[in-house]
Amino acid sequence: MLHLDTGLGTHFGELGAVPQLAKEAEATGFGAIWAPETKHDPFLPLTLVAEHTSRICFGTAVAIAFPRSPMAFANIGWDLAKFSGGRFILGLGTQVKGHNVRRFSVPWVPPGPRLRDMILAIRAIWDSWQNGTRLNFHSEHYSHTLMTPFFNPGPIEHPDVPIYIGGVNPYMCRMAGEVADGLLMHSLNSVTYIRDVVLPALEQGLQKSGRQRSDFTLRGTVFPVLGETDEEFELARTAVRQRIAFYASTRTYKAVLDASGWGDLTDHLHGMASQGEWEAMGREITDEMLDAFCVTSTPDELGAKLRERFDGLVDRLFLNLTYEPAAKKIDWERLVRELAA
Repeated sequence: MLHLDTGLGTHFGELGAVPQLAKEAEATGFGAIWAPETKHDPFLPLTLVAEHTSRICFGTAVAIAFPRSPMAFANIGWDLAKFSGGRFILGLGTQVKGHNVRRFSVPWVPPGPRLRDMILAIRAIWDSWQNGTRLNFHSEHYSHTLMTPFFNPGPIEHPDVPIYIGGVNPYMCRMAGEVADGLLMHSLNSVTYIRDVVLPALEQGLQKSGRQRSDFTLRGTVFPVLGETDEEFELARTAVRQRIAFYASTRTYKAVLDASGWGDLTDHLHGMASQGEWEAMGREITDEMLDAFCVTSTPDELGAKLRERFDGLVDRLFLNLTYEPAAKKIDWERLVRELAA
């Protein structure tokens, strides 16, 4: 069984469109709605999602962790959990060094241990609000010791707010299993990487926390190459090759290519990106790579193809729709049913 999730997509910057989009997503049967932090803050539209739906879960995928303090995340997470009746998921991610330092003006330290400390700090804050325990959190990166009644929002009906993290490398997967409730996988992944790297690392973390795989949620993401004609397939393949090349040029994701023996491609693509050769980069992605990182299908056969690849590997699934024309032909209600069967 797979829960199919969706995102705010192109309506993300148009707050007026969010209520209707959220209602349609819930009516279709999607498991969750996710908001990324790219051009806009992810929390504001999710407030509208909470207001205009009653069943569907929703969350950030991901909110960039280090520009905010644990207290800031604790406040917004607590309020959204209360307002939605426990449907909010706090998804956190580290982003890469360049964005932290040059876009957010945040000093860079090893991101994994810092994110671990942040999660534990948020949970300590929530515990103080829910149970009245004295706030006395100390770690290498965060210290929280002050919580007076004036700033304490008090207990809520659904205090166990899930925290997911975005992660790629073994450390992050292992840490997710130890201290988080879910892992949001990057779009650049393969069955080989999930089986040989993600799941073993995740299991190590779960064992350390005394939990089972059933206590944890793994959300996979995949690039569909969709079409019904040769021309549509070729256009879709070209679009997805470009996206894969963009991600594969980032050294953070080199481990994913290493798992399939393509690690040398990262430095090659990184050099091309440095020279602005963006269009040419896509031609470096071979058909074999495309098959490893994507699911190629007609819209009608997509459900069967996704289940064949991901059933038993992940719990939730998100489609990174790079080529929109063919994607508009998907019968989403049918796809949701097929994956949930």
